[in-house]
Amino acid sequence: MSQYLEKYANEHSRFMVINNALVHYRDEGKGEALLMLHGAFSSLHTFDGWVEELEDKYRMIRLDLPGFGISGTSVDHSYSISGYVNVLRTFLDRLGIEKVHLAGSSLGGWLSWEFALRFPDRVNRLVLIDSAGFLDEQSIPLPFKMARMPFVNRVIRFAVPKTVFEVFLRQVYGDPSQITSELRDRYYDLFSREGNPEAFLALANGKYKDNTPHLKKIQHPTLILWGEKDRWLPVSQGYEFHRRIPNSEFIIYDDLGHIPMEEEPHETAMDAWAFLSKNIFEASK
Repeated sequence: MSQYLEKYANEHSRFMVINNALVHYRDEGKGEALLMLHGAFSSLHTFDGWVEELEDKYRMIRLDLPGFGISGTSVDHSYSISGYVNVLRTFLDRLGIEKVHLAGSSLGGWLSWEFALRFPDRVNRLVLIDSAGFLDEQSIPLPFKMARMPFVNRVIRFAVPKTVFEVFLRQVYGDPSQITSELRDRYYDLFSREGNPEAFLALANGKYKDNTPHLKKIQHPTLILWGEKDRWLPVSQGYEFHRRIPNSEFIIYDDLGHIPMEEEPHETAMDAWAFLSKNIFEASK
């Protein structure tokens, strides 16, 4: 554990025990609270660029979900959407935060809109970034499909070559030339940390209730951001979120992939800021 703390924690890192799991989080900046949620295979570091861009405008809060990054794993090895939603509620309660803007990438986007459905009074506005959540076979990201194959399941559990992570990164970046050795090492190290591969397998092989028919109930102003070159969740799903969520706006980035806020933090952060800073009258037009 110490080598991960030395390499991937910093002076802003804090820890909180939730359901017997030690959760790593960071709380930076001042202003309205903005909670940012990473995707599968990822960590809170995926929002580093947004923090640099927006910490003078918002209280920027992010966490490594249990079973990811340098957070601990769940004691009962149970990983589900509803379980993570409960973790988020407890996390906000412990911080004394009643209401937040909520931004989520991929899996984090799924958790964001599920949280908004379950606890609507605790959310100001939503930002969904290449969000997951549609459960038809074509909408499931490649790593989840692979994790459900018995042979691949065993490989992930015991040893994932670093070359596999480079393949995944090349798929999620619109411009693979931006992938540095430091970025590749971070994704590999944090996924391979003891307990994390098993957590991902449990998540990928879980049973889920399809709540997308309830998206129409979301009344929060919602911004949908999507990379046109997303190879894991096609932009057609972004259009579907936009169609189903009544008070939503949709921005597509022609040259970006599955994690646009990491690949192009300045442009995406400025779009998020423009949306979050609109007054209520403008947002309702």
